[in-house]
Amino acid sequence: MARGNGSPPFIVAGGGIGGLAAAYSIAHKGFPVRVLEQSAEFKEVGAGIQLGPNIFRVLERIGLKQQILADAHQPTQLEMRDALTGNVITAMPLGERALKRFGQPYAVTHRADIHGVFLKSCQGSNLVTLENNRHVDSYEDHGDHISVSLADGERIEGRALIGCDGMWSQIRDRIVGDGKPRISGHIAYRAVLRRDQVPDDLWRPDMVVHVGPRTHFVHYPLRRGELFNLVAVFHSDHYEEGWNAEGAKDVLWQHFKMQTPQVTRLLERIETWRMWVLCDREPVKNWTKNRVVLLGDAAHPMLQYLAQGACMATEDAVILSEEIEKNPDDLPAAFLAYNKARYLRTARVQIMARVYGEFFHARGPAAELRDQMLGARTVEQSYDSIAWLYGGP
Repeated sequence: MARGNGSPPFIVAGGGIGGLAAAYSIAHKGFPVRVLEQSAEFKEVGAGIQLGPNIFRVLERIGLKQQILADAHQPTQLEMRDALTGNVITAMPLGERALKRFGQPYAVTHRADIHGVFLKSCQGSNLVTLENNRHVDSYEDHGDHISVSLADGERIEGRALIGCDGMWSQIRDRIVGDGKPRISGHIAYRAVLRRDQVPDDLWRPDMVVHVGPRTHFVHYPLRRGELFNLVAVFHSDHYEEGWNAEGAKDVLWQHFKMQTPQVTRLLERIETWRMWVLCDREPVKNWTKNRVVLLGDAAHPMLQYLAQGACMATEDAVILSEEIEKNPDDLPAAFLAYNKARYLRTARVQIMARVYGEFFHARGPAAELRDQMLGARTVEQSYDSIAWLYGGP
């Protein structure tokens, strides 16, 4: 397969974290890429995300590890507390001890910061073309190439199509055809404070989760410690597509008002919350067909309880590019190899994210059993429990 600017491009539908990671990873291997983003600009909404050691392993392979770490914050530990009593249930040290175990750091960052690194890297590559206001309407697989039809009627040709169009992927409909995402019954409210808006006695350098009956509340610093990220999750039957609607404060308080002052005092500091309904899908074994392949949330959307959405999308991107490099003259085979390398790992994350959600939101005897089980673990046992995830890919 020819490389360089003179050859047909890979077409990437979607310019979020997964799409830009895919574009840069493939360009990093010497192939041209054309990114089609339906929004008016390349922009990531949202707030903080966690970056496990597994994402830094693949970021190192494409030379972007240090750029991501430059704006990130590295907590000293992961801590779980009882939201009703404030008692520590369990804590897992990070820093040198975790680095020695997993070989890579753990960090937290703003979604806009990691997206910005991928965007800047793509902008700096003469093999990546970035286009806005380009909504992919349909596509045709001609066997030796792909043609994509846009909503405005334009037709674009390329060597393959990579669907990075998220949870509500239209490209997935053609390959998997499993309808709408599964609504979890959980709603997340998120907000970001400046450091000076957080009382000193509530400021923590760690990633802390307060777990309560059918609720949990997470907070940690962002952007080198200049910001403070807060996410409050509770059970609800509300449904709204997307993840940037404004959340009503009175609904939030109904679920958190009886919790410890460590929780309520932070919640009181927020003027405006952004809300999204948590959804996922059942794991599937196949997300590729001939010259079309899915990546990230389009392939395996997951709940946020393992904090792995961006990590899995980035792993996908790097491994897809490596399979393309191995077999550039048979892209259907390369896509199948990528799919085979990824489907069980991502399915495990999808399933275990649901399990962690049950752990976080347990009540009554289930919560007592959770506390006993987690509280009895040694640090090494805590590391062992997450090694399947942090030790990959």
